[in-house]
Amino acid sequence: MIVVFLGTIFILAACGTNSSGKDNSDGKIQVVTTFTILEDMVNEIGGDQVEVYNLVPIGTDPHEYEPLPEDIKKASDADALFYNGLNLEGGKHGWFFKLTDSVEQDENRIFKLTDGVEPMYLTGEKGKEEEINPHAFANPNVGIKMTENARDALIKVDPEHKAEYEKNADAYLDKLKEIDQEYQDKIADIPEEDRVLVTSERAFQYLADQYGLKEGYIWAIDTEENGTPEQIKSLIHFVKGNDVPGLFVESNVDTRPMETVSKETGVEIAGTLYSDEIGKPGEEGDTYLSYLEYNINEIHDVLAK
Repeated sequence: MIVVFLGTIFILAACGTNSSGKDNSDGKIQVVTTFTILEDMVNEIGGDQVEVYNLVPIGTDPHEYEPLPEDIKKASDADALFYNGLNLEGGKHGWFFKLTDSVEQDENRIFKLTDGVEPMYLTGEKGKEEEINPHAFANPNVGIKMTENARDALIKVDPEHKAEYEKNADAYLDKLKEIDQEYQDKIADIPEEDRVLVTSERAFQYLADQYGLKEGYIWAIDTEENGTPEQIKSLIHFVKGNDVPGLFVESNVDTRPMETVSKETGVEIAGTLYSDEIGKPGEEGDTYLSYLEYNINEIHDVLAK
């Protein structure tokens, strides 16, 4: 699988690589991102000075990904590589660092955009905090920190265009701060007893903690056995005990477990949320900003009615 596939990496990377890592045809900074939210964010901050190549496409799990030949070439040539961290790409032993290690990419060109974000942990089957929750970006406040990190990384790689990166980042940060205020206002508009967010996966822990929502979910950690009878039974008990206004499913999960919860509790599946990807081009939520806007509108519409 990945190990065998990456064995071809040196042959592929050797073709067309230059000493600077830049595509000299247009002079743009060559950036690689690990998934769609980072791709959109870096495009907004980098503007005309960057060319962004994204690894994990919409509809593909960013936790476990197998790099393609073109990914290998782009990772080898990149001036900067941006990853989420917080275990989204599998940590130091996951697919992303296997890729960068194999092409012998300079570690000074690799940037973790959640640097400085306090990790939150998921509880496993034995009640222990076993794994970092990677979905911090669902919280606009974390998006602000990630934007600052992306801006600083681009300036480090390309100081010549510092002013442009700062200008673009300032405009983007202003929008994120407006969205943060919108989250505060819309959640404050929800009756306190109805501020209960029930989803399939515990992908909104950082958001719930930031804005004061009580969480309910079927599974905490993505495994091959999501939506087990025990997990479903536990959430049914939670929903019945909290008078939940409506249930949510994420755009990229199997809806059948939540359909069972809905049938057993009489509470409808009333909203769909984006978790670890943005929407397809032309759809709602197809940028990081619209992803955040879409989610808060869905949460407010379901819980405040």
